[in-house]
Amino acid sequence: MSVQSPLLEARKLTVGIGGRVFCRDLDLALAPGERLVILGRNGAGKSTLLSVLAGLRTPVSGEVRIGGASYAALGARKSALIRGWLPQARGDAFASTVLETVLVGRHPHLERWGWESEKDAKIVRQALAAVDLSGFEQRDVQTLSGGERQRVAIATLLAQAPRLFLLDEPIAHLDLKHQIAMLELFSAQARDTGAAVAMVLHEPALAWRYSDRVLLIHGDGLTECGPTRQMLTAERLSALYQYPLHALESDGRVSFIPA
Repeated sequence: MSVQSPLLEARKLTVGIGGRVFCRDLDLALAPGERLVILGRNGAGKSTLLSVLAGLRTPVSGEVRIGGASYAALGARKSALIRGWLPQARGDAFASTVLETVLVGRHPHLERWGWESEKDAKIVRQALAAVDLSGFEQRDVQTLSGGERQRVAIATLLAQAPRLFLLDEPIAHLDLKHQIAMLELFSAQARDTGAAVAMVLHEPALAWRYSDRVLLIHGDGLTECGPTRQMLTAERLSALYQYPLHALESDGRVSFIPA
């Protein structure tokens, strides 16, 4: 059985801001088809770490590679063909339709000075259908709700078709139905296309259901990473969140509640 090369590698990675270190000497490899959830308290550095993994922020030390190469070696276009990035905060600088917005996801696939084709438009419509936004193509994105805009951003990523998804709170602003639908969608990407998924979540019970491994960030330089069921214990999570928790298990699923 052949071993697949990782889509994401972090080697001796130290991440921090303003003299504060969030994680120190992190070694991490994410294989095709693997799902990683990042958990930690508010301000622990989850988003900062993810932005470093996305090549958008410089680490204190160490290196990040995607598809076996550094971001500098790949350049912006080739990086975008491998890595898709969903930030926590976005803004709509100008009015545009949903179709025009999601078509931006196809730009890494275009030749220089190329225009989007009907094939690209078809891919975009499929992405919109996948996030339950069929019929929204001509809507102005500035008229959408926060949850609808979040799903437009996810559709843009699907249209981009990267091999690696880096997602900062992908279910923010979504109602419960669409939270589960989007997590199922990214799990299907991992299972059916071999994409790797790394995402920041806040709910350990969802991490239990939608991850293969979990990375715990304590915010003081300490990180712990391992298989989901090994990492998501009441003892570990109580230490992570600095609050006592109990685990409740039912039908193979686990919830964590305050003690």
